[in-house]
Amino acid sequence: MAKILFLAASVRKQSLNKRLAKLAANIAEEAGAEITFVDLNDYELPLYNGDLEVEHGLPEAAKQLKKIFIAHDGFFIASPEYNSSFSPLLKNTIDWLSRAHEENEVPLSAYKGKVAAIAAISPGALGGLRGLVSLRMLLGNIGVTVVPSQVAIGSGFKAFNSEEELIDEKQAGMLKATVDELLRTADRLK
Repeated sequence: MAKILFLAASVRKQSLNKRLAKLAANIAEEAGAEITFVDLNDYELPLYNGDLEVEHGLPEAAKQLKKIFIAHDGFFIASPEYNSSFSPLLKNTIDWLSRAHEENEVPLSAYKGKVAAIAAISPGALGGLRGLVSLRMLLGNIGVTVVPSQVAIGSGFKAFNSEEELIDEKQAGMLKATVDELLRTADRLK
């Protein structure tokens, strides 16, 4: 079974997207996948700056996180939507991890040949859907196969029950179908 990384593109303590990513990780683990959940709050990175990279190299947190990405077959990303796009935290993380820092390192080694599923949850009606469009495009451009299924959940403050499960059966089914597709695709591409 595939080894899948789960993360939220938010560092807020009460992040809806963090809750969604953890729920997706539980679904994958129940299906038999080897899972890792990372909190980007544990990998604080400066804003990407080429001069900073030349002067100091890749930050230690980026090196650690990049190793984690490389060690997994794929990943599940839950990202909030900011102004019709995905979070700047995620963009900055992707940019730092895209940088080669070892001799003879294959470009984009954290991403090429990987498979991903994308999701968003939002207090608004569209559930972060608009941000997933640009995230799908970016991931595809750096060599990630993004599964066709995706998750966008509106009215996020009312979406979870006390057991941190989705209340709406249709939304729960959409999340499970997306995680299942991620696992099947990752297993096939392994």
